[in-house]
Amino acid sequence: MLENLTKKQKIIFGIIIIFMVGIIVYYIYSSLNTVDYNSQEISDKLNLDTNELEIENVSIDTDVTETDEILVHVSGCVKEEKIVNLPTGSRVNDAIEAVGGLTKEADLTNVNLAYILEDGEKVYIPKKGEDSSPLITLNSYSTSSSTNSLNKSTKININKAKEAELETIPGIGPSTALKIINYRNENGKFKSIEDIKNVSGIGDSKYEKIKEYITIK
Repeated sequence: MLENLTKKQKIIFGIIIIFMVGIIVYYIYSSLNTVDYNSQEISDKLNLDTNELEIENVSIDTDVTETDEILVHVSGCVKEEKIVNLPTGSRVNDAIEAVGGLTKEADLTNVNLAYILEDGEKVYIPKKGEDSSPLITLNSYSTSSSTNSLNKSTKININKAKEAELETIPGIGPSTALKIINYRNENGKFKSIEDIKNVSGIGDSKYEKIKEYITIK
């Protein structure tokens, strides 16, 4: 068939063939690019969804850690002596309610029901006729039971007290006691009990809780 065509017709036929092949190649190449683009878009979408999921999980974990509670040991003239789990900021009265209340022998004369408890403290409710101290026992590292407790009738001299004695003050733990001693060594004696607020970690709120238990004389 090609033998019967003139030279000019053969050239035109060849151009048509080349043009058609070019069109076929173009469509094949375009189709491959579309597949690659869609694959990349799907991959990016999956990565985005994964990142969003990880962010949501982090948010959930943060919410869980925000739950803040304290452990307090309640004993003495109460319905049930045990360790109770209470929300931060709970008071002695809350601890008593958590163990079912008081017994008939309980003496609340020297018990501060409004005292704000901290983690690791022990609340002891005395019976009538019993020595009312100690009422609140701290979770300190002192090995002497006589230095593990304090009531308002016994005040700690913050200018002379050692670390173990300072830890008997309600709300003062080992780290804060050490800060008080370090401050005293660097700045000299406290001129008033309010000067203890200059110690890192002791603000107005904590000062109000400890001021009745400290002295400089």
